[in-house]
Amino acid sequence: MNFYKAFSLASLTLSFVLNINAQVSNKTSKQVENPNIVIIFMDDMGYGDLSLNGAIDYKTPNIDSMANEGMVFTNFYAAQAVCSASRAGLLTGCYPNRVGIHGALRPNSKVGLNQNENTIAEVVKENGYATAIFGKWHLGDAEEFLPLQHGFDEFFGLPYSNDMWPVDYAGNPKEDAKYPPLPLILNNKANTYVKTLEDQAQLTTLYTNKAVEFIQKNKNNPFLLYLPHSMPHVPIAVSSKFKGKSKQGLYGDLMMEIDWSVGEVLKALKENGLEENTLVIFTSDNGPWLNYGNHAGSTGGLREGKGTSWEGGQREPCLMKWPNIIEKGSLTNNIASTIDLLPTIAEITKGSLPKHKIDGVSLLPLLKGDVKANPRNHMFYYYGKNNLEAVRKDNWKLVFPHTHRSYENNLPGNNGFPGKVEKIQVKEMKLYNLRRDPGERYNVISLYPEVVNEIKELAELAREDLGDNLTNRNGKNNREPGQVK
Repeated sequence: MNFYKAFSLASLTLSFVLNINAQVSNKTSKQVENPNIVIIFMDDMGYGDLSLNGAIDYKTPNIDSMANEGMVFTNFYAAQAVCSASRAGLLTGCYPNRVGIHGALRPNSKVGLNQNENTIAEVVKENGYATAIFGKWHLGDAEEFLPLQHGFDEFFGLPYSNDMWPVDYAGNPKEDAKYPPLPLILNNKANTYVKTLEDQAQLTTLYTNKAVEFIQKNKNNPFLLYLPHSMPHVPIAVSSKFKGKSKQGLYGDLMMEIDWSVGEVLKALKENGLEENTLVIFTSDNGPWLNYGNHAGSTGGLREGKGTSWEGGQREPCLMKWPNIIEKGSLTNNIASTIDLLPTIAEITKGSLPKHKIDGVSLLPLLKGDVKANPRNHMFYYYGKNNLEAVRKDNWKLVFPHTHRSYENNLPGNNGFPGKVEKIQVKEMKLYNLRRDPGERYNVISLYPEVVNEIKELAELAREDLGDNLTNRNGKNNREPGQVK
């Protein structure tokens, strides 16, 4: 039995049973009183990768429908511009350096998300929510760090990035590979292994089927569904039903398949009578890995990409849909971040906030249409282990001296092979007006000294609290990651 059939046969059987059960069940009062939460989280998707943001030669109608039926965030930020750190911020409501997670954790990592940290899953479980993650975890692959130890009832997916496998860029096995076989984990144990690009091409479908089954199974109970797709992180792959469907090559095909996945989730909610009582959130972990050329996404004109604190690395599309709560076709230019999702969801589900310090703020007033609401007027751009590289306040962004990767002025790669990346040094502070100059091209630091001083004061507060390696500062409130026992 092949890779896909091993899961799809069981899925079809379970789906049939669940559909029958759903038809004879009525919604419980608990389901009505407690809104469901769905978080769809992309991997390395750019600001310009949706048709509503200008993508060309393919369409994303299901994702676009969330904009028509909900709220578009134009200034939404990942917690940090790289995989593990970004996910730590999403799930804990903290800047990643507060919880000791940075970079992209490797296979057999000796660290992971500390079990003392409270995740969104743990926040909602206290009120009886079923919880599941189907997709990429990337917060430690030792069993003690896996999702079931962090509040999730179910896990099916990869423990880390899909490029951390013993296969080369052309899809051929490596004899001298530094990575072990790539496991596809069911709950706490490897169930099978992803060995080929053809296997990778089934991941989006497998995750989507699991998500739909989970929705059907929990029709009468409140739930949190976390769907962190492995795509469009390289190596990109798409199932046969979408291959060749776009005019934008494999990447366009892949985005069409992701859009299909979103549509399947939205359809499952509607068919099970849950659409009106579910908050659906769609966003991404960081910007595109631009040196992969036609296998990478678009920043939509924002500067640089993944792994940088420039806007193309950290500003992401974000759509939220919640009928009768979020006004249809609404848009906000307010600053918001993935670290704000935990306190927002805690307020919505009447869950308790973690006792230790978090950095997120509730966006609920904004979602409810309060025109005076401004939950967040600033944010910190940390990168690396603990480098404070920039601070945004309102429409202003102050960039501090630092060294960063740069994709500019280099020929990108092609067809799955990477191009060159350089290291560039920012030698002096720079100030940008992101309302007038979202591409961060015009340094206006000499014109607004009072703005610079205001933001520098915020930076000092961050350094006192969280530290800053660039200025050799130790923070007072950083916590340790989990360590393999």
